[in-house]
Amino acid sequence: MPARRRVAVAAVALAALLGVASCTSDAPEREDGPHVVGVQMFQWTWDAIAEECERTLGPAGYGWVMTSPPQEHVLGEEWWTAYQPVSYLVESRLGTREQFATMVQRCEEAGVAVYADAVVNHMTGIGDDEQVATGWAGSSYRHYEYPGIWTEDDFHRCGLTPDGDIADYRNSLQVRECELVNLADLRTEEPRVRERLRAYLADLVSLGVTGLRIDAAKHMPPEDVAAIVADLPDDVAILQEVIRGAGEPIAPEHYVDAGLVYEFAWGENLVGMLQGGSLRVFADLGTVAMLDGEHAVTFVDNHDTERNGRTLTAEDGATYALANVLLLATDYGTPVVYSGYAFSDRDAGPPQDADGAVIDATCPAEVGPAVGRSEGEWVCTHAWPAVAGMVGFHDATHGEPVTDWWDDTRQIAFGRGDAGFVVVNKAEEPYEGTWSTSLAPGTYCDVAAGPMVDGACAGETVEVADDGTVTATVAPVSALAIHALALARP
Repeated sequence: MPARRRVAVAAVALAALLGVASCTSDAPEREDGPHVVGVQMFQWTWDAIAEECERTLGPAGYGWVMTSPPQEHVLGEEWWTAYQPVSYLVESRLGTREQFATMVQRCEEAGVAVYADAVVNHMTGIGDDEQVATGWAGSSYRHYEYPGIWTEDDFHRCGLTPDGDIADYRNSLQVRECELVNLADLRTEEPRVRERLRAYLADLVSLGVTGLRIDAAKHMPPEDVAAIVADLPDDVAILQEVIRGAGEPIAPEHYVDAGLVYEFAWGENLVGMLQGGSLRVFADLGTVAMLDGEHAVTFVDNHDTERNGRTLTAEDGATYALANVLLLATDYGTPVVYSGYAFSDRDAGPPQDADGAVIDATCPAEVGPAVGRSEGEWVCTHAWPAVAGMVGFHDATHGEPVTDWWDDTRQIAFGRGDAGFVVVNKAEEPYEGTWSTSLAPGTYCDVAAGPMVDGACAGETVEVADDGTVTATVAPVSALAIHALALARP
């Protein structure tokens, strides 16, 4: 699995850290499942991620954390500067190489693996080809020349469009050899280029990274991506960004031989279901016109889609929280929660000091869909009670089939074998119902209100009757979720 958690060693320590106590029950004893849920901590510094691994991610059951690109980048306040490499030094406005290595160690000790976002398709997008500029760590460069790394011969110089930029995504040659918004496009088909990129990825792995997101994989042929990652250890997870587009010849399915692939259509389809359509169709999400679940990376939003309007975002409040509940309620794909910062200008970078270094992220005392956020404040979706509680649900129910399905236009309910049960209500009014489950009789914590802390439920308890039924009232635009590892204290 993508996350390699030391369950036997870490379980007791993490329980002590959270204060979670085991409860006696007639239900069969269970072991915590594999921790496969990831979280993209967008533009969090290495020190802040390390703190959050220990404080929140490990105790909640996250299996891995995705960092922003760690290599040296261009100067500027905007978020996208991180996606314009100047060199492959692990030195950026998010921290030093030493801080990165320390973060990996601290997260690993908290039971959380570290994945890194890797930009290998291109370099910078400065306007004047002859302009000499300086990167974050002091490296000088020009658009098509990076001393000691790349020369002009290492880049595609696309002559298929007037300005060399991609103009038609239905033309696969343009997509793979022309430039994405002027970003100098590397000749990844060349052995020398591949060798240098392999060295960078191997360096990240040497620092303890156990997974890599291949940014802009769609802009490289599948065989190029496969060749670049081929020499990495077999247990390094590969996640490839390939945006699915209607009528386009390049599809996510073409890349599965090299690793997992992001399935953008999953989150895009949630928008209609939760904002006017029927929830009934959630039963079929992932079964038609999408990757097989074993190859897919699923998400509600990410740093691109929260800016381009293709998915729900934290600005959608309770509906966004419901989307994350659904993300974590089934086993389709490898789920990734997104955690960024509030903004109004889509180019706005995270809070920075006078020198341009990003200020360590801190989560407020209260987080959640109803908490207001000012420009630049950290959203901390990963710590929202419903999201953190559902990470535990996903861990506890992993591998169990969907059972006991019930649906209406604005509500659905389903079980995960005898391990869990969830009800989702997207309506603007409460919904009361009785549902059949396969859970053992007993009193359970509603983890959609948050994970157990100090052995106590974060919210209300839910009773499973002797006949396996649950009778409950689910609040407007809310969910109820119970699982066999969250039994209420007697």
